[in-house]
Amino acid sequence: MTPLGGVIYLGLLLQRIRRFPNVSEGEKGLTAPISEEARKVLREVGLTEYETRAYLSLLEHGAMTASEVSEHGSVPYSKIYETLNSLERKGWIEAQRGRPSRYFPKSPFEALEATRLRIEDMVSGWKQVVLGELQPLYERRELREKPDIWILRGEFSVLAKLQEMLSAAKKELMVAAPAFAKSFVEVGISMLSRLRDSGVNVQVMVTKDWDFGKIADVGEVRVRDGMFGGGVIVDSREALLFLGEDKPTLVIWSNHAGLVKFARDYFQYLWASSEKLR
Repeated sequence: MTPLGGVIYLGLLLQRIRRFPNVSEGEKGLTAPISEEARKVLREVGLTEYETRAYLSLLEHGAMTASEVSEHGSVPYSKIYETLNSLERKGWIEAQRGRPSRYFPKSPFEALEATRLRIEDMVSGWKQVVLGELQPLYERRELREKPDIWILRGEFSVLAKLQEMLSAAKKELMVAAPAFAKSFVEVGISMLSRLRDSGVNVQVMVTKDWDFGKIADVGEVRVRDGMFGGGVIVDSREALLFLGEDKPTLVIWSNHAGLVKFARDYFQYLWASSEKLR
C-alpha cells in the first residue's frame, strides 16, 4: 500500500471508529454492545485479541489496575502487563504509575490518530529501502520490456495507483474526469497544483457538473458536456482508464505503448473540441 493508500484506508477506518464513545474515568458502560465490525476495525489497525479485550474493558469500566483489566477483559494474568505495555506504546491507553499502577483508555479518535502517524512513519522508512534498493532492479531494461495491463478492483487499489502515477509525473499530465470520477480526482487536486508549479504541463478536462472553483488553479482546464469514461495519462508512458457512464464499471492501468498512445490521442481529440474554462 502506498502512503496515500494507507492514509485513505485509515481515514475510512476513522469514520467507522468515530462511532465509539469517548469514555473517561467514572463512566460505567457503553451505550450499546460493541459490534463485530468494531472489533474487526481494532484488529485491522493492529491490535491483538488480548489488546482488543483489554482496551474494550477499559472503555467499559474506566480506569483499572492490571489485575482488574485481566479479570474484566478475560486476559490471562501472565499476559496482562505485556498487553497493557503494548497498548501504551501504540497510543491506545495511558498509565498512572503507582502501587498499583492504573490504566486509562484514550479516546478512540486520539488513539487512531496516533496509529495513523505511526504507520506513516513506518511507510516512510519502507519507501526509502524499497525505492532505494528494489526499484532500480525493477527498472532494469530486461524487466521493463514486457508491458503490463492491470484491472484494478476496489477504491484503495485505484487511489494507490493514482498516487503512484502522479508522484512519477515529470513532463506532462492529462486528466479526463467525468462526474463519476470526482472522488478519485479530487483526492489528487493538491498534488496537481504542485506538479503545475514544478513545471509539469497539467491539462484537466471535466464535465459541466464539476465545481470549477476546486480545479481552476490546477493547470489548464477545459469543459465539455459529457464523457464516456475518463482517465489519467502521465508522460505518454502510462495510463489509468475509467470506463463507464454513471459509475466506473472497469478501471484499467497500463504502460502498453500502443494503448497509452491511443488514450493520449483520444484525449487530444476531445480536448480540441472542449471549451476553455473562463
